[in-house]
Amino acid sequence: MHTITHRRTAACPHPSARGLRRWLGISLLLVAASASAADDLTSTITQAMQGTSTPAMGVLVIRDGKVADQAVSGVRRSDGKIAASVEDPWMIGSTGKPITVAMIARLVEQGVLTWDAPLSTLLPDLAKQMHPAYRQVTLVQLLSHRAGLPENLTDAAVLDAFFVDPRPLPVQRAAYIKAALAETPVHAPGTAFAYSNSGFLIAAVIAERATGKDVESLIQREVFQPLGMTGAGFGPTSAGQPLGHRGGKPVTAAPQKADDGVPPIYTAAGNLHMRLQDLALFAIDQLAGSQGKGKLLTPASYALMQTAQTGSPSGLDWGVQPSIAGRQGPVLVHGGSDGNWLAWVVLFPAQNNGVIAIANAAEDMGADKATMGVLGGLFAGLAPAMPPATP
Repeated sequence: MHTITHRRTAACPHPSARGLRRWLGISLLLVAASASAADDLTSTITQAMQGTSTPAMGVLVIRDGKVADQAVSGVRRSDGKIAASVEDPWMIGSTGKPITVAMIARLVEQGVLTWDAPLSTLLPDLAKQMHPAYRQVTLVQLLSHRAGLPENLTDAAVLDAFFVDPRPLPVQRAAYIKAALAETPVHAPGTAFAYSNSGFLIAAVIAERATGKDVESLIQREVFQPLGMTGAGFGPTSAGQPLGHRGGKPVTAAPQKADDGVPPIYTAAGNLHMRLQDLALFAIDQLAGSQGKGKLLTPASYALMQTAQTGSPSGLDWGVQPSIAGRQGPVLVHGGSDGNWLAWVVLFPAQNNGVIAIANAAEDMGADKATMGVLGGLFAGLAPAMPPATP
Protein backbone atom coordinates (compact mmCIF):
# COMPACT_ATOMS: atom_id res chain seq x y z
CA MET A 1 0.00 0.00 0.00
CA HIS A 2 1.38 3.38 -0.99
CA THR A 3 0.67 5.82 1.80
CA ILE A 4 0.90 9.48 2.60
CA THR A 5 1.15 10.53 6.20
CA HIS A 6 0.07 13.92 7.45
CA ARG A 7 0.32 15.95 10.61
CA ARG A 8 -2.73 16.02 12.87
CA THR A 9 -3.40 17.99 15.98
CA ALA A 10 -4.29 16.49 19.34
CA ALA A 11 -7.56 14.66 19.87
CA CYS A 12 -10.58 16.85 20.48
CA PRO A 13 -11.94 16.76 24.05
CA HIS A 14 -15.53 16.95 22.80
CA PRO A 15 -16.78 13.98 20.72
CA SER A 16 -19.16 16.08 18.64
CA ALA A 17 -16.27 18.13 17.23
CA ARG A 18 -14.18 15.17 16.05
CA GLY A 19 -15.26 15.45 12.42
CA LEU A 20 -14.14 19.05 12.17
CA ARG A 21 -10.86 18.42 13.93
CA ARG A 22 -9.98 15.23 12.14
CA TRP A 23 -10.60 16.47 8.62
CA LEU A 24 -10.26 20.23 8.50
CA GLY A 25 -7.05 19.69 10.41
CA ILE A 26 -5.37 17.86 7.53
CA SER A 27 -3.15 20.60 6.23
CA LEU A 28 0.34 19.12 5.94
CA LEU A 29 1.37 16.31 3.64
CA LEU A 30 4.69 15.11 4.97
CA VAL A 31 5.71 11.79 3.39
CA ALA A 32 4.63 9.69 0.43
CA ALA A 33 5.84 6.48 -1.17
CA SER A 34 6.60 6.67 -4.87
CA ALA A 35 5.12 4.23 -7.37
CA SER A 36 4.99 3.68 -11.10
CA ALA A 37 2.18 5.69 -12.67
CA ALA A 38 0.03 3.95 -15.25
CA ASP A 39 0.05 5.44 -18.74
CA ASP A 40 -3.67 6.05 -18.64
CA LEU A 41 -4.81 8.29 -15.80
CA THR A 42 -8.31 6.80 -15.70
CA SER A 43 -6.85 3.34 -15.26
CA THR A 44 -4.57 4.66 -12.53
CA ILE A 45 -7.54 6.09 -10.64
CA THR A 46 -9.64 2.96 -11.08
CA GLN A 47 -6.79 0.79 -9.85
CA ALA A 48 -6.19 3.01 -6.82
CA MET A 49 -9.87 2.79 -5.83
CA GLN A 50 -9.83 -1.01 -5.84
CA GLY A 51 -10.07 -2.45 -2.37
CA THR A 52 -11.83 0.67 -1.09
CA SER A 53 -15.47 1.73 -1.12
CA THR A 54 -14.67 5.16 -2.56
CA PRO A 55 -17.50 5.96 -5.03
CA ALA A 56 -15.53 8.34 -7.28
CA MET A 57 -12.25 10.13 -7.58
CA GLY A 58 -10.95 12.88 -9.84
CA VAL A 59 -7.32 13.71 -10.60
CA LEU A 60 -5.79 16.62 -12.51
CA VAL A 61 -2.11 16.86 -13.42
CA ILE A 62 -0.33 20.18 -14.04
CA ARG A 63 2.88 20.24 -16.07
CA ASP A 64 4.78 23.39 -17.03
CA GLY A 65 2.02 25.54 -15.59
CA LYS A 66 -0.74 24.00 -17.73
CA VAL A 67 -3.34 21.29 -17.32
CA ALA A 68 -1.66 18.23 -18.84
CA ASP A 69 -4.21 15.58 -17.99
CA GLN A 70 -7.38 15.08 -15.98
CA ALA A 71 -9.68 12.15 -15.44
CA VAL A 72 -12.52 10.96 -13.23
CA SER A 73 -13.55 7.42 -12.38
CA GLY A 74 -16.57 6.21 -10.42
CA VAL A 75 -20.14 7.30 -9.70
CA ARG A 76 -21.72 10.42 -8.31
CA ARG A 77 -23.41 8.49 -5.52
CA SER A 78 -22.85 4.95 -4.33
CA ASP A 79 -26.51 3.94 -4.61
CA GLY A 80 -26.75 5.02 -8.27
CA LYS A 81 -25.15 4.39 -11.64
CA ILE A 82 -24.58 7.92 -12.98
CA ALA A 83 -20.88 8.32 -13.69
CA ALA A 84 -18.98 11.27 -12.27
CA SER A 85 -17.43 13.52 -14.93
CA VAL A 86 -14.62 16.04 -15.28
CA GLU A 87 -17.23 18.82 -15.29
CA ASP A 88 -18.59 17.87 -11.86
CA PRO A 89 -17.93 19.96 -8.73
CA TRP A 90 -16.33 18.53 -5.60
CA MET A 91 -16.14 19.77 -2.03
CA ILE A 92 -12.52 20.62 -1.20
CA GLY A 93 -12.63 21.12 2.60
CA SER A 94 -9.62 22.83 4.15
CA THR A 95 -7.89 22.84 0.78
CA GLY A 96 -9.82 26.07 0.31
CA LYS A 97 -7.82 27.84 3.02
CA PRO A 98 -5.14 29.19 0.62
CA ILE A 99 -8.00 30.69 -1.40
CA THR A 100 -9.12 32.57 1.71
CA VAL A 101 -5.55 33.76 2.23
CA ALA A 102 -5.39 35.03 -1.34
CA MET A 103 -8.57 37.01 -0.76
CA ILE A 104 -7.11 38.58 2.39
CA ALA A 105 -3.85 39.32 0.54
CA ARG A 106 -5.79 41.20 -2.13
CA LEU A 107 -7.40 43.36 0.56
CA VAL A 108 -3.97 44.05 2.08
CA GLU A 109 -2.63 45.06 -1.32
CA GLN A 110 -5.61 47.41 -1.73
CA GLY A 111 -4.82 49.07 1.61
CA VAL A 112 -8.02 47.82 3.23
CA LEU A 113 -6.20 45.57 5.73
CA THR A 114 -2.71 45.37 7.21
CA TRP A 115 -0.81 42.14 7.84
CA ASP A 116 0.74 43.21 11.14
CA ALA A 117 -2.07 45.20 12.78
CA PRO A 118 -3.05 43.65 16.16
CA LEU A 119 -6.49 42.20 16.87
CA SER A 120 -7.08 44.92 19.46
CA THR A 121 -7.01 47.38 16.54
CA LEU A 122 -8.73 45.17 13.96
CA LEU A 123 -11.55 44.22 16.36
CA PRO A 124 -11.71 47.14 18.79
CA ASP A 125 -15.18 46.26 20.09
CA LEU A 126 -13.88 42.88 21.25
CA ALA A 127 -10.53 44.08 22.61
CA LYS A 128 -11.55 44.26 26.27
CA GLN A 129 -13.42 40.95 26.37
CA MET A 130 -10.99 38.83 24.32
CA HIS A 131 -8.35 36.83 26.17
CA PRO A 132 -5.44 39.25 26.75
CA ALA A 133 -3.01 36.92 24.96
CA TYR A 134 -4.86 37.47 21.66
CA ARG A 135 -4.79 41.26 21.66
CA GLN A 136 -1.46 41.47 19.80
CA VAL A 137 -2.21 38.62 17.36
CA THR A 138 -1.91 39.59 13.67
CA LEU A 139 -3.46 38.41 10.43
CA VAL A 140 -0.21 36.64 9.53
CA GLN A 141 -0.40 34.65 12.76
CA LEU A 142 -4.09 33.83 12.26
CA LEU A 143 -3.52 32.56 8.71
CA SER A 144 -0.37 30.56 9.51
CA HIS A 145 -1.86 28.80 12.58
CA ARG A 146 0.46 30.58 14.98
CA ALA A 147 -2.13 32.55 16.96
CA GLY A 148 -2.40 30.02 19.79
CA LEU A 149 -6.10 29.43 19.14
CA PRO A 150 -7.76 26.03 19.67
CA GLU A 151 -8.70 24.29 16.43
CA ASN A 152 -12.45 24.85 16.81
CA LEU A 153 -14.71 26.08 19.59
CA THR A 154 -14.08 23.74 22.50
CA ASP A 155 -17.68 23.90 23.76
CA ALA A 156 -19.38 21.19 21.69
CA ALA A 157 -22.90 22.47 22.30
CA VAL A 158 -22.01 26.00 21.19
CA LEU A 159 -20.30 24.68 18.08
CA ASP A 160 -23.20 22.40 17.12
CA ALA A 161 -25.69 25.26 17.49
CA PHE A 162 -24.16 26.97 14.45
CA PHE A 163 -25.29 24.09 12.20
CA VAL A 164 -28.94 25.08 12.67
CA ASP A 165 -28.56 28.81 13.34
CA PRO A 166 -30.96 30.78 11.06
CA ARG A 167 -29.20 34.15 11.37
CA PRO A 168 -27.24 35.65 8.45
CA LEU A 169 -23.77 34.12 8.12
CA PRO A 170 -21.85 37.32 9.05
CA VAL A 171 -23.92 37.60 12.25
CA GLN A 172 -23.19 33.98 13.10
CA ARG A 173 -19.48 34.39 12.40
CA ALA A 174 -19.35 37.43 14.68
CA ALA A 175 -20.90 35.36 17.47
CA TYR A 176 -18.46 32.50 16.79
CA ILE A 177 -15.32 34.63 17.01
CA LYS A 178 -16.53 36.36 20.17
CA ALA A 179 -16.66 32.94 21.80
CA ALA A 180 -13.38 31.81 20.19
CA LEU A 181 -11.44 34.85 21.38
CA ALA A 182 -12.59 34.25 24.96
CA GLU A 183 -11.04 30.78 25.02
CA THR A 184 -7.71 30.03 26.66
CA PRO A 185 -4.83 29.75 24.15
CA VAL A 186 -3.33 26.32 23.56
CA HIS A 187 0.07 28.02 23.62
CA ALA A 188 1.43 31.55 23.69
CA PRO A 189 0.59 33.28 20.38
CA GLY A 190 3.49 33.46 17.96
CA THR A 191 5.47 30.66 19.58
CA ALA A 192 4.32 27.49 17.82
CA PHE A 193 2.12 25.96 15.12
CA ALA A 194 -1.36 24.78 16.18
CA TYR A 195 -3.87 24.18 13.39
CA SER A 196 -6.92 26.39 13.86
CA ASN A 197 -10.11 26.82 11.89
CA SER A 198 -11.14 29.52 14.36
CA GLY A 199 -8.24 31.67 13.21
CA PHE A 200 -9.61 31.68 9.66
CA LEU A 201 -13.09 32.62 10.85
CA ILE A 202 -11.61 35.53 12.81
CA ALA A 203 -9.79 36.68 9.67
CA ALA A 204 -13.06 36.38 7.74
CA VAL A 205 -14.90 38.62 10.20
CA ILE A 206 -12.08 41.17 10.05
CA ALA A 207 -12.44 41.26 6.25
CA GLU A 208 -16.23 41.51 6.47
CA ARG A 209 -16.08 44.46 8.86
CA ALA A 210 -13.42 46.26 6.84
CA THR A 211 -15.33 45.98 3.56
CA GLY A 212 -19.00 45.73 4.52
CA LYS A 213 -19.21 42.59 2.34
CA ASP A 214 -19.71 38.99 3.45
CA VAL A 215 -16.73 36.68 3.00
CA GLU A 216 -18.53 34.70 0.30
CA SER A 217 -18.88 37.84 -1.83
CA LEU A 218 -15.26 38.77 -1.15
CA ILE A 219 -13.90 35.39 -2.25
CA GLN A 220 -16.06 35.55 -5.37
CA ARG A 221 -14.91 39.09 -6.17
CA GLU A 222 -11.24 38.81 -5.27
CA VAL A 223 -10.39 35.24 -6.34
CA PHE A 224 -13.04 33.36 -8.32
CA GLN A 225 -13.82 36.13 -10.79
CA PRO A 226 -10.25 37.32 -11.54
CA LEU A 227 -9.10 33.74 -12.15
CA GLY A 228 -12.19 32.67 -14.10
CA MET A 229 -13.22 30.01 -11.58
CA THR A 230 -16.76 29.89 -12.95
CA GLY A 231 -17.66 26.51 -11.43
CA ALA A 232 -16.67 27.43 -7.87
CA GLY A 233 -19.17 28.07 -5.11
CA PHE A 234 -19.96 27.70 -1.44
CA GLY A 235 -21.41 24.92 0.66
CA PRO A 236 -22.53 21.46 -0.51
CA THR A 237 -22.90 20.45 -4.13
CA SER A 238 -26.34 20.81 -5.71
CA ALA A 239 -28.96 18.17 -6.48
CA GLY A 240 -27.89 15.89 -9.33
CA GLN A 241 -24.19 16.55 -8.73
CA PRO A 242 -21.78 14.22 -6.89
CA LEU A 243 -22.55 13.74 -3.22
CA GLY A 244 -20.17 13.23 -0.34
CA HIS A 245 -20.30 9.89 1.43
CA ARG A 246 -19.98 8.66 5.00
CA GLY A 247 -20.44 5.20 6.43
CA GLY A 248 -20.90 3.70 2.98
CA LYS A 249 -23.87 5.91 2.10
CA PRO A 250 -24.37 9.18 0.21
CA VAL A 251 -24.90 12.21 2.44
CA THR A 252 -28.22 13.67 1.32
CA ALA A 253 -29.08 15.92 4.29
CA ALA A 254 -27.44 19.09 5.53
CA PRO A 255 -25.12 18.45 8.50
CA GLN A 256 -26.73 18.99 11.88
CA LYS A 257 -23.66 18.67 14.12
CA ALA A 258 -19.88 18.56 13.93
CA ASP A 259 -19.83 14.79 13.47
CA ASP A 260 -21.74 15.28 10.18
CA GLY A 261 -19.56 17.86 8.44
CA VAL A 262 -18.98 21.60 8.76
CA PRO A 263 -21.44 24.44 9.47
CA PRO A 264 -22.24 27.03 6.78
CA ILE A 265 -20.23 29.71 8.59
CA TYR A 266 -17.00 27.79 7.85
CA THR A 267 -16.60 29.20 4.34
CA ALA A 268 -13.21 30.74 5.10
CA ALA A 269 -11.95 27.60 6.87
CA GLY A 270 -13.20 25.00 4.40
CA ASN A 271 -16.67 24.97 2.88
CA LEU A 272 -16.11 25.47 -0.88
CA HIS A 273 -17.01 23.34 -3.89
CA MET A 274 -15.57 23.54 -7.40
CA ARG A 275 -14.56 21.58 -10.49
CA LEU A 276 -11.10 20.13 -10.85
CA GLN A 277 -10.27 22.78 -13.44
CA ASP A 278 -11.39 25.59 -11.13
CA LEU A 279 -9.02 24.46 -8.41
CA ALA A 280 -6.36 24.03 -11.10
CA LEU A 281 -6.71 27.69 -12.10
CA PHE A 282 -5.88 28.70 -8.55
CA ALA A 283 -3.02 26.20 -8.29
CA ILE A 284 -1.54 27.33 -11.62
CA ASP A 285 -1.66 30.95 -10.49
CA GLN A 286 0.18 29.99 -7.31
CA LEU A 287 2.85 28.26 -9.40
CA ALA A 288 3.14 31.32 -11.63
CA GLY A 289 3.34 33.54 -8.57
CA SER A 290 6.32 31.57 -7.28
CA GLN A 291 8.13 32.65 -10.47
CA GLY A 292 7.05 36.28 -10.30
CA LYS A 293 4.39 35.83 -12.99
CA GLY A 294 1.18 35.45 -10.98
CA LYS A 295 -2.01 37.18 -12.07
CA LEU A 296 -3.78 37.55 -8.74
CA LEU A 297 -1.21 38.94 -6.29
CA THR A 298 2.05 40.84 -5.99
CA PRO A 299 5.30 38.84 -5.76
CA ALA A 300 5.55 39.76 -2.09
CA SER A 301 2.14 38.25 -1.34
CA TYR A 302 2.95 34.99 -3.12
CA ALA A 303 6.24 34.81 -1.22
CA LEU A 304 4.46 35.33 2.09
CA MET A 305 1.93 32.60 1.30
CA GLN A 306 4.54 30.11 0.14
CA THR A 307 7.28 30.59 2.75
CA ALA A 308 7.15 28.72 6.06
CA GLN A 309 6.91 30.95 9.10
CA THR A 310 9.79 30.80 11.57
CA GLY A 311 9.65 27.60 13.58
CA SER A 312 6.59 26.40 11.67
CA PRO A 313 5.84 23.96 8.82
CA SER A 314 3.23 26.33 7.42
CA GLY A 315 3.16 29.38 5.23
CA LEU A 316 -0.18 31.17 4.60
CA ASP A 317 -1.72 28.52 4.34
CA TRP A 318 0.48 26.11 2.42
CA GLY A 319 2.34 23.31 4.10
CA VAL A 320 5.94 23.95 2.98
CA GLN A 321 8.34 21.01 2.61
CA PRO A 322 11.86 20.50 1.24
CA SER A 323 10.90 17.18 -0.39
CA ILE A 324 8.19 14.53 -0.66
CA ALA A 325 8.30 10.81 -1.39
CA GLY A 326 11.94 11.03 -2.37
CA ARG A 327 11.27 13.84 -4.87
CA GLN A 328 13.00 17.20 -4.70
CA GLY A 329 11.15 20.24 -3.44
CA PRO A 330 10.30 22.78 -2.48
CA VAL A 331 6.79 21.37 -2.18
CA LEU A 332 3.57 23.21 -1.37
CA VAL A 333 0.82 21.00 0.05
CA HIS A 334 -2.70 21.29 1.36
CA GLY A 335 -5.32 18.67 2.06
CA GLY A 336 -8.72 18.80 3.64
CA SER A 337 -12.14 17.32 4.12
CA ASP A 338 -15.43 17.76 5.93
CA GLY A 339 -15.48 14.04 6.66
CA ASN A 340 -17.56 13.34 3.54
CA TRP A 341 -15.02 14.36 0.86
CA LEU A 342 -11.23 14.40 0.63
CA ALA A 343 -9.07 16.74 -1.47
CA TRP A 344 -5.31 17.20 -1.96
CA VAL A 345 -3.21 19.76 -3.82
CA VAL A 346 0.54 19.16 -4.17
CA LEU A 347 2.66 21.72 -6.05
CA PHE A 348 6.31 21.67 -7.14
CA PRO A 349 7.11 25.36 -7.83
CA ALA A 350 10.65 24.79 -9.12
CA GLN A 351 9.33 22.44 -11.82
CA ASN A 352 6.08 24.39 -12.41
CA ASN A 353 4.22 21.09 -11.90
CA GLY A 354 1.51 19.84 -9.57
CA VAL A 355 -1.35 17.43 -8.98
CA ILE A 356 -4.87 17.59 -7.55
CA ALA A 357 -6.73 14.54 -6.24
CA ILE A 358 -10.31 14.64 -4.91
CA ALA A 359 -12.72 11.91 -3.77
CA ASN A 360 -16.40 12.03 -2.80
CA ALA A 361 -15.73 10.09 0.39
CA ALA A 362 -13.21 10.19 3.21
CA GLU A 363 -11.08 7.91 5.35
CA ASP A 364 -13.87 5.66 6.61
CA MET A 365 -14.46 4.50 3.01
CA GLY A 366 -10.81 4.28 2.04
CA ALA A 367 -10.58 7.53 0.10
CA ASP A 368 -7.30 8.32 1.84
CA LYS A 369 -5.77 5.11 0.50
CA ALA A 370 -7.17 5.74 -2.98
CA THR A 371 -6.00 9.35 -3.26
CA MET A 372 -2.63 8.63 -1.70
CA GLY A 373 -2.09 5.73 -4.06
CA VAL A 374 -2.63 7.96 -7.08
CA LEU A 375 -0.46 10.77 -5.72
CA GLY A 376 2.36 8.44 -4.84
CA GLY A 377 2.35 7.12 -8.38
CA LEU A 378 2.41 10.54 -10.03
CA PHE A 379 5.13 12.33 -8.08
CA ALA A 380 7.91 10.60 -9.97
CA GLY A 381 6.80 12.32 -13.18
CA LEU A 382 6.48 15.75 -11.58
CA ALA A 383 9.79 16.33 -9.76
CA PRO A 384 13.31 14.91 -9.89
CA ALA A 385 14.52 12.35 -7.38
CA MET A 386 16.42 13.49 -4.33
CA PRO A 387 20.17 13.01 -4.72
CA PRO A 388 21.65 10.07 -2.83
CA ALA A 389 22.62 10.81 0.72
CA THR A 390 26.34 11.37 1.17
CA PRO A 391 28.09 8.94 3.53
